[in-house]
Amino acid sequence: MQTTESKELDKFELHLESMIENVKECQQKNSVDSCSKCDQFLKCELRNDYVNSVYNSMSKGDTGGFEF
Repeated sequence: MQTTESKELDKFELHLESMIENVKECQQKNSVDSCSKCDQFLKCELRNDYVNSVYNSMSKGDTGGFEF
């Protein structure tokens, strides 16, 4: 099982780790080092899923009122 600072990752953090790997693979496949350099940036479903997984990891799935 994965741990961060001796803490087990919850399902939101595990999903985020998976999404990070998916985004990195996509960037390598498209020869870019950042999503913002990709021509699909604004309409990329993978990137949108990644952003949502970041939000869910930070909010632990709660909806509403989350502010950066």
